[in-house]
Amino acid sequence: MLAARAAGLAVLDGVYNAHTDAAGFTAEAQEARLLGFDGKTLIHPAQIDPCHAAFRPGEVEIAHARAIIAAFDDPAHAGRGAIAVDGVMAERLHLDAARATLAAAQLGEKG
Repeated sequence: MLAARAAGLAVLDGVYNAHTDAAGFTAEAQEARLLGFDGKTLIHPAQIDPCHAAFRPGEVEIAHARAIIAAFDDPAHAGRGAIAVDGVMAERLHLDAARATLAAAQLGEKG
């Protein structure tokens, strides 16, 4: 995972072979997201919607990402490497992550 991140590559979790076990797939996909994976490889069409649901950013994540981007876009913060957003420090790496979150949300809207 670290090597892929350093190279700017997406990291996908492996397949879940029990393609009729929707609950098991969902649990594994959610765990993969928590571990930092960007998605999951699939072996059956029934896994597509649960995969999207597991990896699509939620409304709270989207709102937080928008707040970070807006804070860095504020002219008062021009050129700063770290700023406070909602009482928490945010650095440029958080800005990059916020942009990635919004990009993932936009992909999710397209299905």
